[in-house]
Amino acid sequence: MIQITPHTRIFVAIEPVDFRQGIDGLAQVCKAKLGADPFSGALFVFRSRSRRSIRVLAYDLQGFWLCQKRLSAGRFRWWPSCPDAASAKLLAHELQILICGGDPQGAKVPEGWRAVG
Repeated sequence: MIQITPHTRIFVAIEPVDFRQGIDGLAQVCKAKLGADPFSGALFVFRSRSRRSIRVLAYDLQGFWLCQKRLSAGRFRWWPSCPDAASAKLLAHELQILICGGDPQGAKVPEGWRAVG
């Protein structure tokens, strides 16, 4: 089972990927383009060229999970952009907003709790 907690590392691929690729193809994208280990337990988020679908790749020590969300209407409006990076990091609540088709940067959420002193 995939658990998305505040401690989960989440990487979002900046460039779209070919959704004809399955688990092995996306794991190779993690290694070759993102420079990350797909077996690390992190979540890797990819989008299609049309911006209608996203896929999340995760490894849970027993095997890979590949989850997909395809919007029935519209497109994913927000996607991170960074000209000099292959991926961007998201927080758990930002991924939940993204999955719902929202804009994580435009959402007004309180800052994370920090210990005092």
